[in-house]
Amino acid sequence: MIKDIVVNLATGNSRDPTTAYAISVARMFDAQIAGIAMCHSPAIVAGGMEAVPADVIESLREESARAANGAIERFKQAAAQAHLPAEAQMVEASIGGTPRIFGHIARTFDLAIVAQTQPEAVTSTDVAAEAAMFESGRPIVVVPSIQKDGIKLGCILVCWDGSRTAARALADSMPFLERAKSIEVINVGNGRREAEESLAAVGRHLARHGLNCSAKALIADGTDVTNVILSHAADLSADLIVMGGYGHSRLREFVLGGVTRGILDTMTVPVLMSH
Repeated sequence: MIKDIVVNLATGNSRDPTTAYAISVARMFDAQIAGIAMCHSPAIVAGGMEAVPADVIESLREESARAANGAIERFKQAAAQAHLPAEAQMVEASIGGTPRIFGHIARTFDLAIVAQTQPEAVTSTDVAAEAAMFESGRPIVVVPSIQKDGIKLGCILVCWDGSRTAARALADSMPFLERAKSIEVINVGNGRREAEESLAAVGRHLARHGLNCSAKALIADGTDVTNVILSHAADLSADLIVMGGYGHSRLREFVLGGVTRGILDTMTVPVLMSH
């Protein structure tokens, strides 16, 4: 059951597909929605050749505050147009402290909705996805930067590898699965019999919840698992992907690459992740 949602508001520009998507999710579940806009304290490097004038520091902070207040105003207007109860707040933090703070805020909400990570930029919006996943203990929905529409649940693709994080994501996605027109559960691997048995167990579990699903074991066959998932999602015209996030350590995935990292970088549809 989803009763409250928190969304990380984009302060950089007026187009914010994440906020629009979050509002559509709140409407679907008749949930309260809260927007968080970060106001950044300027990062001053100690030991520089010259001290940064106090008026310059204050000017930078005021500029960040204006951007945050602008994001809050756009959010409130969009929520009002959707006839949704909403609240919003500006939170002051350093750029480095933003991920932890947003993750802690998300702990008291049923769902956090954040923007897709942008590989070439490091902003408060970008780092919120991983922070919310690791710090909040709550499911998150990551919205791709190319998203144009609100939430649709014609088809949900569930990625299943039998891991703890996959089980957590499956449980957390139940409110979405209950509203889906179709559900497909996939396992991407070497096609062994164990995968089919595990998929059958998921099917029985969903059936006990009154949900029907199809299941398919996909063979990676040397192909990147991320590409297999996204290609299959495109074939199905999936509206949402459900998967566990960072089954391996975050450091290992950052250094060696991994499915979570790959999805965050190249996702084409919204993804519900749990850790």
